[in-house]
Amino acid sequence: MENDIRKVINKAVHSVTENCKNEELFITREGRKLPSRYVIIQIIKELRRVMFPGYFGSENIKASEPEYFIGHTITKLYEALKLQVETAILYKNADNATEEEIALRAEEISCRLFEKVPYIQQMLLKDIQAGFDGDPAAKSKEEIIFSYPGLFAIYVYRVAHELYKMDVPFVPRIMTEYAHGKTGIDINAGAQIGEYFFIDHGTGIVIGETTNIGNNVKLYQGVTLGALSTRSGQLLANVKRHPTIEDNVTIYSGATILGGKTVIGADSVIGGNVFITESVPAGAKVTLKNPELDFRYE
Repeated sequence: MENDIRKVINKAVHSVTENCKNEELFITREGRKLPSRYVIIQIIKELRRVMFPGYFGSENIKASEPEYFIGHTITKLYEALKLQVETAILYKNADNATEEEIALRAEEISCRLFEKVPYIQQMLLKDIQAGFDGDPAAKSKEEIIFSYPGLFAIYVYRVAHELYKMDVPFVPRIMTEYAHGKTGIDINAGAQIGEYFFIDHGTGIVIGETTNIGNNVKLYQGVTLGALSTRSGQLLANVKRHPTIEDNVTIYSGATILGGKTVIGADSVIGGNVFITESVPAGAKVTLKNPELDFRYE
């Protein structure tokens, strides 16, 4: 029996090794490596402590003395992010840049992201306010920061979106897929989302790459903002495939809205479980006709 197991293992090792040699996906590109998913997730976790000081760490930050903690953490995160961005660009290297050029680009990107940190924090504070204003079950804003998966997914998206806009490969998707796995909320880093965005409950929400969402929009669980068809695959890259949601729209659970030309007008209310592939005018209320209930008693 032991000899049989060794034969099976040896055969498997040989076959997998051959696959690695023959499949270009597995061939290391001139000694280059992919960015570290683990490190990128740690960056997201540590940056959240900067965005919400005192909430996700053991430090006791006094209101008058946060500079040391924030400065030390951002400095550390800058170095970690720069290395991951440099690794990602070097692996991709579509324009055959030199290592020196890539290193400079990684420095610039990392610097620009941390320049954006105050802006991202202000956007998140508005998202928290939207959550508090929009959810009567919320007992405090602190509860939203600590507990709401929707806010976590939005936080990760807002960071990843800035990197997406700077054409950083791999890293934004690693970030948003981490949030997807943690919360069940799938927000592509390419989506454009305005102020006072609130996700209630959240599980099963999908927001596609070319979605545009205005200000003060509220989504419930199971909402899909997707493409009409992806059969053309890569031919649809860089084409607007996902809908536009204008300001002050509420979309209830299970609604599906598809298509790059589909616009949901401002101040609209989209009811649960509707399926929309055409534009909806401003101020509309779209609902399924209530089914007739049939009560039977034994």
